[in-house]
Amino acid sequence: MTFLTTTTAAADPVGACTATRGAVVAVDFGAFDGDVVRGCDTTPTTGYELLHAAGFTTKGTGHDGDAFVCRIGHDAFRSGTQYPTPDADDCALTPPATAYWSYWTAAPGEDEWTYSRYGAMDRRLQDGDVDAWVYGGTDVGGTTGRPDFSPDDVRPDGGGTGTPGPSGGPTAAPGEVDTAAAVRWLKSRLTDDERVTDDSGTADLLLTTETAYALAATDGRGPALDKVTAYLTTQVGSYAYPFGTDQAPNATAAARLALLAEITGGDPRAVGGHDLVGDLTAHVCAAGPESGEPTPGCTAPGDFRNADYADGQALAVLALLRAGVTPPAATVDRLARLQCRDGGISGPLIRAEENCDADPAVTALTALVLEKAGGHADTVSKARAYLTRTQREDGAYLGYTGATGASVHATAHAAQALRALGDTGRADAAEAWLSRQQLDGGGFAFEEGGTDPAPYATTAAVLAGAHTSLVTLTARTTPPPTTAPPTSASPTGRPSTTPAPGKAPDLRKGVAYLTAPAQLVQGRYHAAGPGTARADFGLTIDGAYALAATGLDNAALRGIVDFLDRGGKDGEGRTVNDWTGVGGAHPVGGALGKTALLAEAVGRDPRSFGGHDLIAALADAVCAKPSTAPDRSCAAEGAYTYAPSVFAQSLAVMAQLRAGEKESARKPLAYLRGLQRADGAWPSLIPATGDADVDSTAIAAMALALAPADGPATGTATGTAADSGADPAVAKALKWIAAQQRPDGGFPGAAGTSVNSAALAVQGLSLDADAYADEIADARAFLAGQQNADGGFNVAKEGQRGSDLRASTQAVGGTTGVSFGTLTRSLTGTSPQPTPGPTGGTPDIVTPGDSAGAGGAADGGTAAAGGGGGALASTGTAVGLLAAVAALLVLAGWRTTVAARHRVATALATAAGTGTGATGTATWTAPDAGTGSRNARNEDDGTGTAPEGDAR
Repeated sequence: MTFLTTTTAAADPVGACTATRGAVVAVDFGAFDGDVVRGCDTTPTTGYELLHAAGFTTKGTGHDGDAFVCRIGHDAFRSGTQYPTPDADDCALTPPATAYWSYWTAAPGEDEWTYSRYGAMDRRLQDGDVDAWVYGGTDVGGTTGRPDFSPDDVRPDGGGTGTPGPSGGPTAAPGEVDTAAAVRWLKSRLTDDERVTDDSGTADLLLTTETAYALAATDGRGPALDKVTAYLTTQVGSYAYPFGTDQAPNATAAARLALLAEITGGDPRAVGGHDLVGDLTAHVCAAGPESGEPTPGCTAPGDFRNADYADGQALAVLALLRAGVTPPAATVDRLARLQCRDGGISGPLIRAEENCDADPAVTALTALVLEKAGGHADTVSKARAYLTRTQREDGAYLGYTGATGASVHATAHAAQALRALGDTGRADAAEAWLSRQQLDGGGFAFEEGGTDPAPYATTAAVLAGAHTSLVTLTARTTPPPTTAPPTSASPTGRPSTTPAPGKAPDLRKGVAYLTAPAQLVQGRYHAAGPGTARADFGLTIDGAYALAATGLDNAALRGIVDFLDRGGKDGEGRTVNDWTGVGGAHPVGGALGKTALLAEAVGRDPRSFGGHDLIAALADAVCAKPSTAPDRSCAAEGAYTYAPSVFAQSLAVMAQLRAGEKESARKPLAYLRGLQRADGAWPSLIPATGDADVDSTAIAAMALALAPADGPATGTATGTAADSGADPAVAKALKWIAAQQRPDGGFPGAAGTSVNSAALAVQGLSLDADAYADEIADARAFLAGQQNADGGFNVAKEGQRGSDLRASTQAVGGTTGVSFGTLTRSLTGTSPQPTPGPTGGTPDIVTPGDSAGAGGAADGGTAAAGGGGGALASTGTAVGLLAAVAALLVLAGWRTTVAARHRVATALATAAGTGTGATGTATWTAPDAGTGSRNARNEDDGTGTAPEGDAR
């Protein structure tokens, strides 16, 4: 295979990029009888910008804009002609999964490609990254269509990913952590000298245990450590046995307490009346969910039950080793199998087929534990090479993939491991960097340059500064130390962990994030990406669904609906009709269905929305037979035109059923039923590719729940699975979804433990909320743990941190648990909203009169401040809920009302418990593919990748 190096004058030469500087991209023109062309960007930002900085040109699609790369060209190949050429693909719509530019990535040191979890516009690059683009076909998970060359083939130096020699390493100025000052700060955070508490005064037992480790490392045995240890001994039941003392312990908590006993000279077999060592050994998972049997607390064979994360697994193995017990071999092997291709260790307890994203802190801990366990020298060597390779010149480490600043916690753990493994120079450099992050009061913030000290970061820094780790730490007996007067308390900081039972996202903060000017352009639409005037209509409707589901800002919802309904134009002069293709040559079934569903949800007429009859257009979009190449409009009889996913099919089916078009929906519904697998799951794509997907299964179940089991032609659509007429296919789907839940409450998606998937799972399982109450509560708690301070949500537990708009729309709406099929939110009482023109300047389209629509539910509850809400808005949640129930009694009948009322009450009670106060009945809809730099056909996790929920 021939590799051509770019020669574009504006591009950086490939030789300017190294393993630690810049990023490299390779584009394989082999499908067009060309070579592999590669280029470099010495200051990489995103995958999309890397392509252009390296001298490539791209063209997006008419439907998706620049976000979906349809054509790529480069001067080094046929004078810059972009491929595929217009005669092969006119790029009007999203290309099919059998013929498109697939996007592949490799992190520094990785020698295999990974199908990108992110679209190119959303993938944030770091030095040493490598990207590849290959034209052809893939399945949803990217298990086919992999590049024929390796990342090392692309790298300028041919790889060079081994461990540098002794002369390599950081060159930072020396420095030492002031451990005495750090411990004084930690002591000042103790309540009654015995426990760390959060802002509500509740004891944080994880941070209390961490503080005990720091006291042991510096002060040794004495009154301070003894008092903290004594307090923890009284909390063993609530901390280590949250499910009851007759059940499997939380392995991570049990291991932490066992280690504290071992460090302080206690007996880990008798801590607070519990044999922690025996209980850890007795509760090792023999199988994971793949067995088809209930496996609570297990992700895969060899897990300690309820360990949740790799650090919990490592701590449990270490606790047994320090107790003189040989850990079950499966537990140690399981830990080793968490190693990613780049040598790092995954933070979550992933399964073999799932994305592996290395966590530096977990890598450091795991390397130390496996070194002590023995038998895994190769794994330890690769982990050590990873730590060597990823250390910055100043000695620090990033906390996670895509981080913009270094992490105190990660750097401290790396320092501990490097010193224990003999890399003293690198350990000294890491400690020196830590010393420059120490704050005046002695504590440490989480991130580089932070000013708020946090116990979790400080305790890790103390162990690094004391030149020890949990593998070797032993508290020596010393006289009580002299301490300085306590300093004023700072806010308690800690990393995200599994939230407390009953916790749910703060919906008010979530809605505020979605409607902020930075997210909602002129209060009308969400943009397709930063700096673009193009609307992402699919994402905009997702946001509207979320607002309808919560009822917390009906004025903002009205603004979006008016913009879409009244022909509002984005900065490129496009309306929602350009996205749906209604009245044109390429009607997009999923987009038509998604738009019609919004109209139905808010009481507008889907037969006259945006100037078009969307229901008639859907009927016309039902395929009579499969199309033949080159026409790719119809996948099968009963499919919708240009609807290549289960998500798109489901959205359109629901829109037809809600409009009373039972006969028109008969064949599409039958086709959707036929896609269900024997285990109850649905695939992502149409035609099916053999995968099973949580998101698609949830949305398909919502669609089937609208029709009785014997089909849509008879009976009454109810939208719940709890009635006597529940569809067996829905019940089977919900059982499958529940079986995919991870110990932390999350669900697997293409981006890892996915926010998108957890939100959709809540909606799906809420079809039978009584049967799956525990799973729903755990999923909501998981979502709460992924909510950020600005109210938005991460894409997934793994990978890039920071709020993502698409993930946030899913999380906010999904938390309510309301199905897309039954979402109702009246706009009565809101004011008509002006719609901006295409220039983005003074609005030139105004909604005439009060057109909230007829036939909708009663007043949908309160709005956020300034959001209107009508005369009853001030009465709050109770009025909104009563009005919603009254509407349901009229619209759906008693049985449906009881089930829906129960779901709404549950959601409201949960929200009220966290100060969210959602009101009214709701549901919302699934992700659409609208945009966002996709070219990664997995799921719409808020990443901008092409989702199962793609309404293309």
